Amino acid sequence: MKYEQLAKDIIKYVGGKENVISLVHCITRLRFKLRDESKADTEALKNMDGVVTVMKSGGQYQVVIGNHVPDVYADVMAVGGFQAADAGNEEEEQQSSGNLLDKFVDIISSIFTPVLGVLAATGMIKGFNALFVALGWMSEEGGTFAILNAVGDAFFYFFPIFLGYTAMKKFGGTPFMGMVIGASLVYPTIAEIMAGEPRYTLFAGTIFESPIHIEFLGIPVILMSYSTSVVPIILATFFGAKVEKFFRKVIPDVVKTFLVPFFTFLVIVPLTFLLIGPVATWAANMVGSGINTIFNLSPLIAGIVIGAFWQILVIFGLHWGLIPLSFLNLDTLGYDPILSMIFAASFAQIGAVLGVWIKTKEQSIKTLSIPAFISGVFGVTEPAIYGVTLPKKRPFIISCIGAAVGGGILGFFGTKLFTMGGLGIFMLPSMIGPDGMDSAFWGSVIAMLAAFGLTFVLTYLFGMPQEPDTATAGATTAAADAPAAVTEDTDTEIIASPLTGDVLELSSIKDETFASGLMGKGLAIEPAEGRIVAPAGGTISAFFPTKHAIGITTDYGTELLIHVGMDTVNLNGQFFTGHVEQGDHVNAGDLLIEFDIEQIKKAGYLVTTPVIVTNPDKYQSLIILEKGKVNANDELITLTNNEA
Repeated sequence: MKYEQLAKDIIKYVGGKENVISLVHCITRLRFKLRDESKADTEALKNMDGVVTVMKSGGQYQVVIGNHVPDVYADVMAVGGFQAADAGNEEEEQQSSGNLLDKFVDIISSIFTPVLGVLAATGMIKGFNALFVALGWMSEEGGTFAILNAVGDAFFYFFPIFLGYTAMKKFGGTPFMGMVIGASLVYPTIAEIMAGEPRYTLFAGTIFESPIHIEFLGIPVILMSYSTSVVPIILATFFGAKVEKFFRKVIPDVVKTFLVPFFTFLVIVPLTFLLIGPVATWAANMVGSGINTIFNLSPLIAGIVIGAFWQILVIFGLHWGLIPLSFLNLDTLGYDPILSMIFAASFAQIGAVLGVWIKTKEQSIKTLSIPAFISGVFGVTEPAIYGVTLPKKRPFIISCIGAAVGGGILGFFGTKLFTMGGLGIFMLPSMIGPDGMDSAFWGSVIAMLAAFGLTFVLTYLFGMPQEPDTATAGATTAAADAPAAVTEDTDTEIIASPLTGDVLELSSIKDETFASGLMGKGLAIEPAEGRIVAPAGGTISAFFPTKHAIGITTDYGTELLIHVGMDTVNLNGQFFTGHVEQGDHVNAGDLLIEFDIEQIKKAGYLVTTPVIVTNPDKYQSLIILEKGKVNANDELITLTNNEA
């Protein structure tokens, strides 16, 4: 197993396999349902190689892996001994706590996540088929078109069968029974009956007017077209799972294998045709019409709002709430105006990544930017968001602005999605409608280029904090707002004091690990004020949940550790207030931590604070510039590179 050790560590830090109720994955994330999220070590997971970040949303504990998540998922399943069919106890999962929004997002993501890959693949085939016809490379009358269309269209036409499996599994029923319910809805004979002359009409003259072709036990059946539909099968399997559980309780074990599905089908399939299907379809039609009406009021504003907030919804996993609405529109309207508005978002994101890559001097960010850019082209933006733009803050905000502009252009041109296809660049063919490459399609191309170009330019010009120029850094060391910098000798860096207090020799403190120099070289400060400020410009590389210790990697590669007090980890964050988060970029003098000196001492702990250079081997010399008393932002340590 390629990711066996990573899988073992992930299982360990989510609280062990006994803490896992279920596990699924989407394009970039492992989505755990945990019995007790407090048992998971979120910070340890975030700091692991191979893990981008951790999110808690929609009732799920989401470990963001990146593009290779299917391989990691397979190894986690194997190492944990989880069953792919349920990965835990689905019934227990169903009863787990959470607000209504969390439960809704969890249900939708669990139902649609398993089919996303096939959904994207078949949608891409449909989209490219339309593209080839529009370009004149293929005829709709030819056999090539027919076969490719069969591949691309079959999944959508029989969508209720596939959703029957995933929805029934989610609701705790037998998945293959869900498939039978879905297959009943799209059974060809039913479609043939609907094509004939109706026997009579119900609700004539109302919006619910329905032709009646058949009856069931004398009860009129309102037949609907359920191919490509979503809501009817989800509701049918929801009630079907409950019916199945009832019969499992009352039917003897010796005949349970065949009598449970027998009676379940006899109840739920007719009930779906008589009541659940028509009601769900009517409701879906009304919602679809309502959405279309809202969009028609101002497609421009709708595009701006959806474009601006799409990436934020992705971060919290709330974008799943729009998926059913999109399918509903495709089923009732034949197109979807919602998800088409997010097309430009991924290109805004990679525009920001390119701007960061060109502008930054941080090698780690440059290294991350290349794969993040490539995956973003194909619509997978989590590596870009979590690895590059979000930690830098401004590039992420600018990417939202670019996505809003792109969304507004899409709304202005009336761009629509005609099939659920691929993401990123592969989404383009999905926006070719019956009229071919019309102005709406070319609007999507304009939106893509505008979002990318605007975001790149804004990120390059305004998105990155000014990083010191090594050629002139000596002049900035005397500036009040930049006490730590590289001197005129470009191989020397000066680190400022993060505290006000008395400087002590490291060997004099009452902690053998620090005093012996095992953690690195440096000094200690007996603080006079409970404030830690950034001793140099850099990135917060580690910030412990207890807020008592913080790691900083300066813009020039010096790795610093500031540890407030001895054994203060036992306070579990009490008396400490953090003002930054891991991944933040800070400037020299920025406030990092506040702590209550008196309360910590009353609790029986020392507040002596080591300031350690944890990569001293990089330097030829480390000199303490200040002795005795020191104020925050005073020059404290000078470092000379080995190459000097």
